[in-house]
Amino acid sequence: MATEVRVPTLGESVTEATVATWFKKPGDAVAVDEMLCELETDKVTVEVPSPAAGTLGDIVAKEGETVGVDALLATLVEGDAPAAAAPAKEEAPAAAAAPASNGSGASIDVMVPALGESVAEATVSSWFKKVGDTVSADEMLCELETDKVSIEVPAPSAGTITEILAGDGATVEAGGKLAVMMAGAGAAAAASAPAAEAPAAAPTSGKDVEDAPSAKKMMAENNLSADQVTGTGRDGRIMKEDVQKALANPTPAAEAPAPAAPRAPVAAEDEAREERVKMTRLRQTIARRLKDAQNTAAMLTTYNEVDMSAVMGLRKEYKELFEKKHGVKLGFMSFFTKACCHALREVPEVNAEIDGTDVVYKNFVHMGIAVGTPTGLVVPVVRDADQMSFASIEKKINELGVRARDGKLSMAEMQGGTFTISNGGVYGSLMSSPILNPPQSGILGMHKIQERPMVVNGEIVVRPMMYLALSYDHRIVDGKGAVTFLVRVKEALEDPRRLLMDL
Repeated sequence: MATEVRVPTLGESVTEATVATWFKKPGDAVAVDEMLCELETDKVTVEVPSPAAGTLGDIVAKEGETVGVDALLATLVEGDAPAAAAPAKEEAPAAAAAPASNGSGASIDVMVPALGESVAEATVSSWFKKVGDTVSADEMLCELETDKVSIEVPAPSAGTITEILAGDGATVEAGGKLAVMMAGAGAAAAASAPAAEAPAAAPTSGKDVEDAPSAKKMMAENNLSADQVTGTGRDGRIMKEDVQKALANPTPAAEAPAPAAPRAPVAAEDEAREERVKMTRLRQTIARRLKDAQNTAAMLTTYNEVDMSAVMGLRKEYKELFEKKHGVKLGFMSFFTKACCHALREVPEVNAEIDGTDVVYKNFVHMGIAVGTPTGLVVPVVRDADQMSFASIEKKINELGVRARDGKLSMAEMQGGTFTISNGGVYGSLMSSPILNPPQSGILGMHKIQERPMVVNGEIVVRPMMYLALSYDHRIVDGKGAVTFLVRVKEALEDPRRLLMDL
């Protein structure tokens, strides 16, 4: 016998509520008075118990929907009805949560892996598999994106995906559940959910989301704006618990996001041809950090130019022998890294950072090498570069570059840099002003090598020239130190023998 689950009386003068959370899904067996869902009004939170024992059938009012008093929430099949008898619309079928009928499968949770130090959450970038797909052990299921790295999540065992809990674009916490899969043979039969089924956690792009009434009331009472609270409800909806969490862990005023400038008016015919895409976490972090660098540091750039004839000649003469012996090509980055390490010893403030009212001098060089990837700029770090040989530097840069482009860099490989080199010349840049990578106090910009007429010993000759740019924090580095640093780099590149002689 089917029983209707309806909205209970909500209280005096309260005529409607919002469905906050469903604790059960179609096909789940429930006991009498077991909690089925939670409703939120602008005054209270109301739990809806099961009116009878049985199996939950069709859910009529989904999470986030507004319902009136006595409105139909769901249907319930009383008695010991099998889970398969429950009708399924957009919810996951009961078979997806039950073990395979032949007993060969076991339900396995796919969890969010450790995201790295100080990283508490990530965004589901893309799922490579869908509900019903059969996967082998360690086959990649999805990719997560943090504000620093991308992380691939492998299948914990062979089996079939029966349920996806966090879809593309969903925000998940470390240790959270991403999906459920059935292990062993015969698991495919258990995954009867249609592939087109979108996971409940997946946000709807471009859709206006109404926050929970109790959350809005609590935000108003505590003078909180919606952008100060991270919503964990459906489609990013802010729940009461989210506001309580924000109040317990207030964001410092200095870190509160500045209001975005209003967008300029766009003609209707142009707007129809636009495409709106949400920024990735990596791009958001890049934007925030670069703007923070401009707002915090007294940033200034000084320029010089270097004749690359000596480096190019030396490289041409020894590149084949170098590659034969060390198994890696001799590039320009090892020369620049060595030249910068040499100059940083003479001008240590460029290798230092400000910590409050202290200056922290680094007696080592962890060289950041900026690398462009399809998802944005990352800066892996060559640690103790000042202690490394040309071959060791080339091998490490090559290894980090490949890992960066493949999205395989770990958090540790991008932390702790003391100085950065950015090579815009590989993209054809003739001159630019690089932006500091906080908390570092200096960054060197390399540019395109271009033949230009130069006056040498009173004669005009053609030389392969490169513009160099040093951006530095004027709070700690004076103009004299910045110019001296750049001149030392220039001298070392124009006469590489100086590096051997420590001159």
